[in-house]
Amino acid sequence: MIRSFQIVCFLEGLSYILLLFIGVPFKYYGNNEILVKLLGMPHGILFIAYVVLAFLVRPIFNWKVLDFLFILLASLLPFATFYVEKKYLKK
Repeated sequence: MIRSFQIVCFLEGLSYILLLFIGVPFKYYGNNEILVKLLGMPHGILFIAYVVLAFLVRPIFNWKVLDFLFILLASLLPFATFYVEKKYLKK
């Protein structure tokens, strides 16, 4: 389960960056919504998987409440899931 969370951390962060820095500019500056449509659903699924897996691995790592809140908040910040993977998922 820990390895699954590591993979989801990476993929969720990558999908968010692609959506935010490539899909959104294409939508608003290029009048082309195709990338937002292609990247939006996978990112949404990865976001949900990230949150669910965070709750499932919390007892394994015994994270403090503030650490866990930061880990959940990291799913909303670009590049933050990469930090979570490096700092919090080493056992």
